[in-house]
Amino acid sequence: MRDYVPFVNSARDCEIFGEYYVDAQMVRVSVGRVDEVRSLSKTAKIWIDAGVDGLHNLNVKSTGQFWDIFKKYPHYESIADPAFQSKPDKGVVETFVFAVLKHCAAARADYVSVPQLPHVMGGERNKINRLMCEATATWAVQNRSQFRFILPCIFTQQEQINTKSIRTKKLKLVDDCLRLSVATGVWVVESSLHDLDGAVTFEQRRFPKLIELHEELGSLLPKETMTIAGPYWGMNLVLWARGLVKFAAIGLGNAYQYHIPGGPPPPPANKRVALTALRRWAVASPDLKQWIQKNLNERISKTDPAHAQFLEVERLIERAMNSDDLGRRQIARFYKEWFDKIASAPHSGRALALYQDLSSAYVLGKTLTDLPKNEPGSRKPDRVARQLMLNCL
Repeated sequence: MRDYVPFVNSARDCEIFGEYYVDAQMVRVSVGRVDEVRSLSKTAKIWIDAGVDGLHNLNVKSTGQFWDIFKKYPHYESIADPAFQSKPDKGVVETFVFAVLKHCAAARADYVSVPQLPHVMGGERNKINRLMCEATATWAVQNRSQFRFILPCIFTQQEQINTKSIRTKKLKLVDDCLRLSVATGVWVVESSLHDLDGAVTFEQRRFPKLIELHEELGSLLPKETMTIAGPYWGMNLVLWARGLVKFAAIGLGNAYQYHIPGGPPPPPANKRVALTALRRWAVASPDLKQWIQKNLNERISKTDPAHAQFLEVERLIERAMNSDDLGRRQIARFYKEWFDKIASAPHSGRALALYQDLSSAYVLGKTLTDLPKNEPGSRKPDRVARQLMLNCL
């Protein structure tokens, strides 16, 4: 069983989980998808997250299935109100938390997320998050809870991690909340980080500071604490391979960044394919097909294993452009194979194995021309692999 935690939120997520990831030790699911996931895997532990962090996005116009569920919880509007967050009422918080946990308990989970709001720059949510942790512990005792708790630690801005003084305060809060909630696991994600973008700041600051965060958190937590990072594209793998977390949270072919639920619908996503030899993805388009053909003819030897990999992607592009699902499944399949390759190394050798794997992708990418102009991230083929590689060891 693998040390990844797929994040399942939709019917299509369930399909891809069932096709590629049923060997996961644990799967994170929204309350309404538990039975579907359980029918697909008899061995994976079920972690239910009620999406309390979605109250970060509440406004008077909030509608949809997510909010239909939330409006059944008493006092949800108060929990989302900044004025209440600064001066929360313990009784109101308890009533809300008890209702959320009762709903989760009915689904017979192995793990449940402690109700928490995402971190903001200041400390205005500290008191309410602590009170929700206390309420969780109280509910667990009163109901003789059979499941265990995972504490969400959702950062919303890079400066919360990049700036040492802010990061230290946030980690102190996480340590407090872990003890108050009697949680046995911590899930950490930086929701503004899309590590496929290839921004210059990633290698200079964001990736090293994210690693420092996990190193510092690891020094605070009891050794037996279950730690989870992501979903990202590659930094979750870096943290896992280096032994800084025990599990890598992963997307399912289309979401390698954590999106806080309940917000406005995102714009339609580009259809993408995995450039497997480069350990990244790209927009499926006629321009990408031409780019691959040009590099196959001029830059990649037919004896190079990357030649066959690129040829396979080139043959897929046109069909992926006309399908809502084909590219996503190709990405999910590649990601599974990539993870399995690194997981096959001994624990002590995984960081080096990932470094060598990314190094090969980087060296290849340096020989290729820039990706098409419609690529929203870095057009440098080697950039994603290089940035991750530099943080492996």
